[in-house]
Amino acid sequence: MSQVNLPVQQQAPVQQPPIPSTTTVGGPTAPIDYRRDQAVGFYTDTTVCIGCKACEVACKEWNQLPATRGGEASLSGDSYDNTVALSGTDWRHVKFIEQFNPDRVGGRWLMMSDVCKHCVQAGCLEACPTGAIIRTEFDTVVIQADVCNGCRYCISACPFDVIGINEVTNTAQKCTLCYDRLQVGMTPACAQACPTASIQFGPITSLRERADARVAQLQATGAQAYVYGKEDMLGGLNSFYLLVDKPSVYGLPENPQLPSKQAGLGWLAGMGSAVVGGLLGALSFRKHRMDERRPVVAESLPRDRREVETRDEVRR
Repeated sequence: MSQVNLPVQQQAPVQQPPIPSTTTVGGPTAPIDYRRDQAVGFYTDTTVCIGCKACEVACKEWNQLPATRGGEASLSGDSYDNTVALSGTDWRHVKFIEQFNPDRVGGRWLMMSDVCKHCVQAGCLEACPTGAIIRTEFDTVVIQADVCNGCRYCISACPFDVIGINEVTNTAQKCTLCYDRLQVGMTPACAQACPTASIQFGPITSLRERADARVAQLQATGAQAYVYGKEDMLGGLNSFYLLVDKPSVYGLPENPQLPSKQAGLGWLAGMGSAVVGGLLGALSFRKHRMDERRPVVAESLPRDRREVETRDEVRR
């Protein structure tokens, strides 16, 4: 039986499966609505991170960051974490935390894609002497490489160890939350690339509502979930996290502080030390002067009187 080929225009259309859509803010296919005068940021749900490092790759590609060690392949020996830490050329860092028993029978993986927190009260912005670090119309914190003089004050001022020196430009650099993409209404590269919507992008108010709902959902199952980076922490972190263990387990500070607050406490401690040192010095000087005068006074007294005073001192 011969096969009859119908003309192309008469062939039945092939039924294609529908493209899966997502309503998750920050997901690969989710459109995000935001305005220039609106605070935006990241909400990272660490419970759905799979450690694929797509965010690291997307960040490197979009921002044209140089390869670490010139692209030389090297293993850190720390689980699957070969990026090791955030730096001037690694603006995203996926952490791998292994929690296993010695026999490796029971345990769990904790994974978290770390990034600049874009703090509402930013220590780096406070410490920068040249005005290179600015707050944008999206309430994000950006370092202007052409204004940075490489003084490194911002590095020591950041309580999260986010900022590093780009050895190619010799300037401080970190995540910009893809400021160039935000200006044209695009989602940051890392959130766009995340396959599980662990990294979610959008207006901060809606992200916090989403995070609170997720925490309630997890706590209902018995998980010790909570949000790290609420308004009581440096005015709020514009890149905040849902965690299921202590912050220190993820390498995050329990109570990050601004450098100005630390400087105030250091100033008070220094003044206290100066006052105490001054008093001790004055007392020591007075005692020294008294010790110098005593032999002179004793020699000027009659011998019998000196003997009486000596006996009195012995009795005392």
